[in-house]
Amino acid sequence: MPVVREVHEIAGKISSMEIRGAGKIARFAAHALQIQAEKSKAKDGDDFWKEMKQAAKLLYETRPTAVSLPNALRYVMHRGKVAYAGGADLEQLKFIVINAAKEFIHNSEKAIERIGEMGAKRIEDGDVIMTHCHSKAAISVMKTAWESGRDIKVIVTETRPKWQGKLTAKELASYGIPVIYVVDSAARHYMKMTDKVVMGADSITVNGAVINKIGTALIALTAKEHRIWTMIAAETYKFHPETMLGQLVEIEMRDPHEVIPEEELKTWPKNIEVWNPAFDVTPPEYIDVIITERGIIPPSAAIDILKEEFGWALKYTEPWED
Repeated sequence: MPVVREVHEIAGKISSMEIRGAGKIARFAAHALQIQAEKSKAKDGDDFWKEMKQAAKLLYETRPTAVSLPNALRYVMHRGKVAYAGGADLEQLKFIVINAAKEFIHNSEKAIERIGEMGAKRIEDGDVIMTHCHSKAAISVMKTAWESGRDIKVIVTETRPKWQGKLTAKELASYGIPVIYVVDSAARHYMKMTDKVVMGADSITVNGAVINKIGTALIALTAKEHRIWTMIAAETYKFHPETMLGQLVEIEMRDPHEVIPEEELKTWPKNIEVWNPAFDVTPPEYIDVIITERGIIPPSAAIDILKEEFGWALKYTEPWED
């Protein structure tokens, strides 16, 4: 059952973080399934479905923490699985899978716009905003506020070790927004001149805790100490259905050479270990609101989003497993 070359390429790019950011990962995963369906040489529905499951499994295994990835796969594969179980023929199956992938990509792009519109209403003229990492949803909030005439300034943390803050700083600046770029450890020092914190999320658990780039929890804690509002901008497909079953979110450990170059690390004493967690968990009590495309909610309402969006996901094994 061949998985097409393009799917292998996309999986490789997600794994190496060439494709990064939860929304982008999700859209690329859906697109990969679309390509698999379009290019499949399967002769019948059974072979086609086996191929789709292999492609989905391959994509699923690339990044364990970014919940947007399995959610994108679930969205497409769940619809395919229902059709396959109902006896759809090869052509119908292809049509349903391709359509579901396109629908997911479209909804995801629209979600960022809606989040921007809703979040911008919470930004006031003259606000200094602090942000961390590179989140399309968080940027959308700041960009929309700026474009609707609010005079804002943004403090961007560098976000070591992959420097995603550089991407955010340049993108915000390209819209004309004044940006101050600082090292991660300066977050508390500059919190006193900050009015609001706006960050993204990689995933959100049933109790409203936010899993996001390492360093997010420290900034949210500092904001809480200074009584500054922390807003998390996140599409509903970032909500983690498995946490309803009491599962803990796995935190991805990345290559130590992202922190210390390989050549240098070779010269270090052997009893030094370099740990490089990609994410941390911000407890719900440090978050004021979560801005989704469905509305602005308190963290305690995360369970309602999960029930509405993924109620079906609690009743079955993954569509690529069985």
